[in-house]
Amino acid sequence: MSIHPPETPRTTAPAVDEDMRLHFEVQRLYAVEAQLLDQHRYADWLELFTDDLHYWAPVRTNRLRRQQALADGSPGEVAIFDETKASLAWRIRRFDSGMAWAEDPPSRTRHLITNILVWPADEPGEYVAESAFLCYRNRLEREVDIYAGGRTDQLRRDPDDGRLLIARRTILIDQNVILAKNISTFL
Repeated sequence: MSIHPPETPRTTAPAVDEDMRLHFEVQRLYAVEAQLLDQHRYADWLELFTDDLHYWAPVRTNRLRRQQALADGSPGEVAIFDETKASLAWRIRRFDSGMAWAEDPPSRTRHLITNILVWPADEPGEYVAESAFLCYRNRLEREVDIYAGGRTDQLRRDPDDGRLLIARRTILIDQNVILAKNISTFL
């Protein structure tokens, strides 16, 4: 998967139209995703992912400039999230059971997604999308958390209906120390 947009922009009208349609489709996917999360419709949110999903947020550390390549954790190391579709489904069932004390009463959230860039990946029908996010979370009287960061997604067309689904998500939270009591919010 190529993680950086192509260097040379497309200049022909059909290619520009295709790029605009793709960008709009991804922007709409992310808007629907944010709405589902903010409405606590987690089972519907889970349907936006492929069955082979990897949902990952590595731990980040503060490093000197010369060591920046080591600032983000690697696969297999400790992570904030290291989930599959099955493990996310388990977490959602737990929320719905009333046994998730950290979400009873439930948080109020607002997910904002912006700075979306999307381009074709190496495989046909797959795309890479980068976005920035801000998630505001409020619970009870005084619990307020704000998460900001970036996401890189691998998107794949569903062979049955052609819609875009999220196959891989890497989340880089800008804080290296999460100050919240818990992170029961999906990003």
